[in-house]
Amino acid sequence: MNVARIDLNLLVYLDALLRERNVTRAANQLGITQPAMSNGLRRLRDLFEDPLLVRTSEGMIPTERAQKLQPMIRNVLANVEKAVQPTSEFVAEESERVFRIMASDYAESTLIRPLLQRLSEIAPKIRLDIMTPSDVSYQDVEQGTVDIIINRFDHIPQSFHQMSLWHDTFSCLFSVENPIIDNFDLFSYLQAQHIWVSKTGMGTGVGINPSEAQKLGWIDEALMRIGKTRNITVFTRHYLSAVLFAEQKNLILTIPSKAAQSQRNNPKLMIKPVPFAIEPFELKMAWSPLLQTNTDHQWMRRLIKSVANEIESGVTE
Repeated sequence: MNVARIDLNLLVYLDALLRERNVTRAANQLGITQPAMSNGLRRLRDLFEDPLLVRTSEGMIPTERAQKLQPMIRNVLANVEKAVQPTSEFVAEESERVFRIMASDYAESTLIRPLLQRLSEIAPKIRLDIMTPSDVSYQDVEQGTVDIIINRFDHIPQSFHQMSLWHDTFSCLFSVENPIIDNFDLFSYLQAQHIWVSKTGMGTGVGINPSEAQKLGWIDEALMRIGKTRNITVFTRHYLSAVLFAEQKNLILTIPSKAAQSQRNNPKLMIKPVPFAIEPFELKMAWSPLLQTNTDHQWMRRLIKSVANEIESGVTE
């Protein structure tokens, strides 16, 4: 095969087709017509002498050849992206770049506020578009339409680049008028009423079933390991709401310690260590390989890591 005769656009088409597994969606993603994408698929099949995508009752399924090609095509396009990146230095003070960052509610309540403060000081024209996990799919990240995702990840695609920001433990928040304040131990913790707060995964959330403790997260899994359960009376996905609920004198909120410490000057709330063992967790940021060498993206990643380091060392408020 003469490489010089290969149309690079065909590789872009194949990349989109293998991600979307649908001709119309792939065409929409690239901003071309459906007939143009269909013609591209025909040319790709001729080029590789393979059907590449086969229509089944479950939709378009990639052939074995296509599955082997996908990571190679992604690597080729990433290198092309790297080659065409501008070589001029990124000037943060003058940049009006919009960074789209998906941050979990926990990350938003602990990291984003000091990040905004730093940006106002050194790069006041840069803007952040903060998105929630429900707004974003891994495909959005892979394509580079979302710059950075910040969350607690159990599993992320192997192709993504990632960096640890910090590790955190858990603490309890409750009203200074809560009777538990005089005798706070595991027994009184289990007798109390609790606020559950979480929504860290990617994609649209679903309702909670209180009987499925194994799906409620780190806190309830830790209790299960010692044969205990807690009485959860309110479920929320927002840390700010959970903190407000914790000001009621009959409720306890168990959240990551860095989020709890944001309330250390709140005269209505008491912060206490959790009276049982919970494994620490790791907050990470991740991004597409397409953005790995982008100079302004590198600048933002360094800034986020710097702010995270200051939070970890207790420098920021």
